[in-house]
Amino acid sequence: MDHIVYVDAQQGELENLLCWSARMLVRGATGRKLPYGRVQVGNRLFFVENDGKCLARAWAEVTSVINSTPLSPEESRLLVECNQKQLQLSHKQVQCWSGKRFLVLIGLGQVSSLAPFTFDRSAFGKMDDWLPVGDVEHIKIEEQMTTPG
Repeated sequence: MDHIVYVDAQQGELENLLCWSARMLVRGATGRKLPYGRVQVGNRLFFVENDGKCLARAWAEVTSVINSTPLSPEESRLLVECNQKQLQLSHKQVQCWSGKRFLVLIGLGQVSSLAPFTFDRSAFGKMDDWLPVGDVEHIKIEEQMTTPG
């Protein structure tokens, strides 16, 4: 299974992944929302910055997944803090994810750059930061070659 994953451009999340300082992602919510229960070891993640360009620029394979049980605010904060070395979150991001009732921690293999591509997100309705797409090849938009004239 392939997934399109939006990362925080302002916080430099993609750069942290590409330079290997961050080796894990976190997502969370009050309820069980994507990617809770939907991402597995061996899945491929394609990273897109949340800058409006819809351009996938890097990818990685999932090496581990932790789907938390319901957490108290304190348990959630501790889980984020205990994994901070791999997450490399900014203070703002720590505040964002700490206190969520459900967390998903996703370990990553080496994050690699790729030839950037755009994709068709029309089948996904309301935009979210995590899109399970099946096979990414089916949603890639072929670049149109233009001829001078």
